[in-house]
Amino acid sequence: MDVIEINHITKDYGQKRGVFDVCFSVKEGEVLGFLGPNGAGKTTTIRQLMGFIKPDSGSLSILGRDCFREAGRIQESLGYLPGEIAFIDSMSGMEFIRFVGKMKKMKNLGRAEELMDMFELNPSGKLKKMSKGMKQKIGIVCAFMNPAADTFILDEPTGGLDPLMQNRFVELILSEKKRGKTILMSSHMFEEIERTCDRAAIIRKGKLVAVEEMEKLKEGRKKIIEVTFREAAMAEAFAAEVPKASYQIGGKRVTAEVGKNLDSFIKKAGAYTVVDLELRTQSLEEFFMHFYGEGAEQ
Repeated sequence: MDVIEINHITKDYGQKRGVFDVCFSVKEGEVLGFLGPNGAGKTTTIRQLMGFIKPDSGSLSILGRDCFREAGRIQESLGYLPGEIAFIDSMSGMEFIRFVGKMKKMKNLGRAEELMDMFELNPSGKLKKMSKGMKQKIGIVCAFMNPAADTFILDEPTGGLDPLMQNRFVELILSEKKRGKTILMSSHMFEEIERTCDRAAIIRKGKLVAVEEMEKLKEGRKKIIEVTFREAAMAEAFAAEVPKASYQIGGKRVTAEVGKNLDSFIKKAGAYTVVDLELRTQSLEEFFMHFYGEGAEQ
């Protein structure tokens, strides 16, 4: 079952800004990563899902309800974290959490307290004096604290968090995934997407360029291997056998990008005396930029 459906939406702001004929869906119990550079159209798409703006054409729905006409009903069981959170600066963090809980008609803040412990958040201070990381934690608490929420839309959810808290956030997403929640998450943190998402939708210049299974994306990534041989002659001979290998004449080190032919590469290297081997997997960011970055059209 598709929980979130985005059907050929266009929102044209002129000068090639906006989103154009974007179409994808998020299945029940799925975590889908929404990837793209700044200005690609991620936030514009999410604002239409939230019912804040209406598409020029096309439609969006969550659990069969129209996102613009039935936004109020949808948000009763929706957790949302905006990219830029609008806080009431005169409030303390705790007052704001209580305020949001009251708007969501929550009977208690038990889940909010669990999340505050998880993210080591003391929300007693005034919001206007809080760091970006502290405010982001409050936003996460507000997005996930309603036990009735079964769908989540998250726009750059870990902005401002330190690496430890980013890991805590990944743990939170994985636990919500186990509980069968449906999550659409835009992010620049490719490791975060890799660790949490089932599929990724990639948007560039307002147009969707791919929707892929994460396993397929992982398989398609290249491995960069640096092999050091005992003798320079071995390195030279090996480099001649490997396409596009990087080798400096007289050196003992060969660097190459290896895709699915890893087994063949290792066997060829094994014919010589290898004294050192370093492996680095191409990051998802490098992978996406290779296929969808500048010059990809050519």
